[in-house]
Amino acid sequence: MQYVKLGSTGLDVSRICLGCMTYGVPDRGPHEWTLDEEASRPLIRQALEAGITFFDTANVYSDGTSEEIVGRALRDFARRDEIVLATKVHGRMRPGPNGGGLSRKAIMTEIDHSLRRLGTDYVDLYQIHRWDPHTPIEETMEALHDVVKAGKARYIGASSMYAWQFAKAQYTAQLGGWTRFVSMQNHYNLLYREEEREMLPLCADQRVGVLPWSPLARGRLTRDWGTATGRSTTDEFGSRLYPDSDRVIVEAVSRIAEERGVPRAQVALAWLLHQDTVTAPIVGASKPGHLQDAVAALELRLTDKEIEQLEQPYTPHAVSGH
Repeated sequence: MQYVKLGSTGLDVSRICLGCMTYGVPDRGPHEWTLDEEASRPLIRQALEAGITFFDTANVYSDGTSEEIVGRALRDFARRDEIVLATKVHGRMRPGPNGGGLSRKAIMTEIDHSLRRLGTDYVDLYQIHRWDPHTPIEETMEALHDVVKAGKARYIGASSMYAWQFAKAQYTAQLGGWTRFVSMQNHYNLLYREEEREMLPLCADQRVGVLPWSPLARGRLTRDWGTATGRSTTDEFGSRLYPDSDRVIVEAVSRIAEERGVPRAQVALAWLLHQDTVTAPIVGASKPGHLQDAVAALELRLTDKEIEQLEQPYTPHAVSGH
């Protein structure tokens, strides 16, 4: 395993982050393809044994049960001080007013609920899951600052939004003397590269860590185009992300993987890890081989010609994932 600093901080994180949306009670929340606790624990343990120290979940994943499963597994298999635990806030957790969003009330309520479910006194990285257009950014940034000063989070991060929104949040924090975001968790992979236009240059300039979600395009980069899986047939959000024109890129991944004699996932992840702006892709794993491929991708070096073959077919996409 390789380890790097998260953005401009002194925090060391593993170069692979385990995305924990995969782990949760299947009939809680919208993801019926998730793994229950019995099936999740061996994979979390395998990740730790592979040297992965960075784990990302969210309060909304499987109605909070992802946090519960991950928290119990990490308590049993790891030392708290040796892992970097991240979760997120924004999504609706309850019906009615104040059940979601980034108001001061929502943030202060949800951090305590997340800590309870995770079974820990603090999270290392507390991230806003999306931008909240209904709450003044000053209110959100001051509330997050107070969460940090209360010792409930070590750092704060953001997720998919427009670059101007992220810049506004950082500037607001600076004006108020509040804690700034140290990371951006955004939608970035071979099939969706719109982040290269503004967000990634902004993060590079400001030394913000980049943690791409869906690095394998929800598995589309790992199999023949159009192949159905249990997740793809029920993933309404994911079905809107990638048009049929992306097929040619998937085919390029397949060709290079066949020539190299490696799984396609390793090629797609190796390309992402090659990007200077990327700190740690957030990789989901529902099978042991998924983790093995993620770790192996750290050692796979693509040639300039292979990178050109992967990048050349890309065409502009509508903004998605915000």
